[in-house]
Amino acid sequence: MSGSDSRAQRPTYLLVDGENIDATLGMNVLGHRPSPDERPRWDRIAEFAGAVWDNQPVNPLFFLNASSGQMPMPFVQALLAMGYRPIPLAGASHEKVVDMGIQRTLEAIADVEGDVLLASHDGDFLPQVEALLDGTRRVGILCFREFVNSKLAELSGRGLQFFDLEEAVGAFTTPLPRVRIIPIEEFNPLRYI
Repeated sequence: MSGSDSRAQRPTYLLVDGENIDATLGMNVLGHRPSPDERPRWDRIAEFAGAVWDNQPVNPLFFLNASSGQMPMPFVQALLAMGYRPIPLAGASHEKVVDMGIQRTLEAIADVEGDVLLASHDGDFLPQVEALLDGTRRVGILCFREFVNSKLAELSGRGLQFFDLEEAVGAFTTPLPRVRIIPIEEFNPLRYI
């Protein structure tokens, strides 16, 4: 089997830090708590993850903070219907259980074959993401590029790829009120007129 054939059979692990995406969308992009129609379409994100690198099979993992003892069951059931595996984690109030779970998962992925897409802006994953940039796998961040942690952004020179949730992924049904630097080759004047 050639290298490209074996790569086509490997999985893409999609790890979603939903709290981080939601907080960045609400605080930095919208300036208010997102309404349901302003939230990302998680099914589109999973579809993008499958299509971006050779139509590989996707293992979509969605990390949730369940430290309160409660789970948002309608949302969990929606995730399950879209093929995600919800991972509800619990811990003490001072523990960042979602970050801890994602960090441990990224560390575990380092020991198996597969590519990685992480939906987050958080620099807490820097050591794990950096370790995955070993030349044997593709690693990407799904984000609003202008809000990604600067230390993560510096890893683009080592092969870390960035995919904008709105522009590249198409995760939203309506244009977001973003002010960002737009590479001229991506500029679409129809969005502004």
